[in-house]
Amino acid sequence: TKEDAASFLNSCINAKFKVDDLQTKPATKSPAAPFTTSTLQQEASRKLYFPVAKTMMIAQRLYEAGLITYMRTDSLNLSEDAKIEAQEEIISSFGKEYSKPRSFHTKDKGAQEAHEAIRPTSMSLQSVSVDYDQDRLYDLIWKRTIASQMSDAQLERTNVRITNTNNKEVFTANGEVIKFEGFLKVYLEGTDNEDEEQEGMLPKLSKGEVLVNKYITATERYTRAPYRYSEAALVKRLEELGIGRPSTYAPTISTIQKREYVEKGNIEGEDRSYTELKLKGGEVITKTLTEKVGSDKGKLVPTDIGNIVNDFLVENFTYILDFGFTAKVESEFDDIAEGKEDWIKMIKDFYKSFHPMVEDVAENADRAKGERLLGVDPESGKNVYARLGRFGVMVQIGEATDEEKPKFASLQGDQTLNSITFEEAMDLFKLPRTIGGYEGIEVVVAVGRFGPYVLYDNMYVSIPKDENPMSVDINRAIELIQEKQKADAPICEYENIPVQKGIGRFGPFLKWDGIYINVNKKYDFDNLTEKDVVELIEEKKRKDIEKVIHHWPEEGISVEKARWGRSNILKGKSKIELSKTVDPSKLTLSDVKDIIEKNAPKKKTTKGKTAKK
Repeated sequence: TKEDAASFLNSCINAKFKVDDLQTKPATKSPAAPFTTSTLQQEASRKLYFPVAKTMMIAQRLYEAGLITYMRTDSLNLSEDAKIEAQEEIISSFGKEYSKPRSFHTKDKGAQEAHEAIRPTSMSLQSVSVDYDQDRLYDLIWKRTIASQMSDAQLERTNVRITNTNNKEVFTANGEVIKFEGFLKVYLEGTDNEDEEQEGMLPKLSKGEVLVNKYITATERYTRAPYRYSEAALVKRLEELGIGRPSTYAPTISTIQKREYVEKGNIEGEDRSYTELKLKGGEVITKTLTEKVGSDKGKLVPTDIGNIVNDFLVENFTYILDFGFTAKVESEFDDIAEGKEDWIKMIKDFYKSFHPMVEDVAENADRAKGERLLGVDPESGKNVYARLGRFGVMVQIGEATDEEKPKFASLQGDQTLNSITFEEAMDLFKLPRTIGGYEGIEVVVAVGRFGPYVLYDNMYVSIPKDENPMSVDINRAIELIQEKQKADAPICEYENIPVQKGIGRFGPFLKWDGIYINVNKKYDFDNLTEKDVVELIEEKKRKDIEKVIHHWPEEGISVEKARWGRSNILKGKSKIELSKTVDPSKLTLSDVKDIIEKNAPKKKTTKGKTAKK
């Protein structure tokens, strides 16, 4: 308790402290194995802040460019050639004492050892120059691979016990000193544990040495709920539970986000006070400090629809949703791949119990409503619900069976199905509302299909997703309007046409002459120079010209290069993707017209209704 802590600190006033015991032990730290798919996803998330889908996309590009080996693998194996090449690179760059060739083997029964671990195709290529993200991911892979073939780090771990003359309590301190860096010269693996403290450095001490007490602190601490999963932590947990395989981790996490079962949290957290007692200069001082708690920023948070779907599935398909069942099926798939089990028998055995269960649920299970009765509307006397609709969670006044159509309003900001109150729900029906004027023009807050916005002089200004539109007053609206005006203002001109910049779904961009130009991380987007703008526009124009294989302006038809070595035929808003077997350079206008005609959507024919007699 606070009283016990204060009592102990008071007992230490004017006490003499000395080193009662000092133990030093040699220790070693070994490098982590080369990357598998899951460890690459975890480490890229920790060190580069990449979502798992982005990691796999960039790794795919590095693989296609011949810079790394295949990136969907759970093998830890390196080929003998790779180990020899790594050894040569380590000796030439760091010295012979840093080299220690190693072999790693996975303990996983179902691991796909046919592939190697993820590694550079050439160990002597320490870095690449492709683009910002690919360069960083390659650097991570190179360092991890090289480190795996390096010597252990040699450490000296120290444990100190400190006693005092005023009481029997003993202070302990742990620390470590690096005697030989070994693989740490290149790489240290990250951690997902936000509370994990690294052992610190200790000064040189000797047994019996008298110590000067600069200060002693006693800090109040609260228990914390388990942290929500980050993408990297979820991949690690899936692997531990035996759910999924290297090729499925990223698609699984992407799918649950696309379906809006989970979303990335954006709550910054709130300040919580705690007490710190400090003994310094012969007196105990009490301080009240604050810390941020409850933040879920960047973590995966279940949505209302995710909770409803999960509850329905767990209630009706308990054994299918069991972690053990999923891992067992994965194991059976591995046995099938190895020829140890017959896949037809396995599928038949599964469907024997699964199919009747699906039929029973379809016929007898209650529909997942996801509905809360909040109260009664004082004006109409009708029930007010928070419920799940086709386009997400909403508030509804009235019943679907009423003669008069129910009223609907979408939830805003951080409101959820389980947290919204009756008063907050009724406020949602007050939109649109006029909140005042700015420069003689009316300012309105409203909600549209893309969320809440401020309407000013035919300009639509989005209200941030985590902000409740009911709390937006005229001062906040003016702030948003001015930000939008500033963002939309031209930053310069190119060929006498204004250039604007903005941030969209795919990141920062420039807009010039109706063309959108992505601004990659090579540029400082907040401080773009005129030279940067010219460079970006000219590069875009050059790429657009190089993309065109054929162009028939009088027909409004063109053939252009597309991704992955393919090409497209473009006419108006129509786009036809050509097969890789087609050589687009040999196509004539007549050929292209034939392809367009063959791919034209068939016109729907409406059958005449026969009159009932």
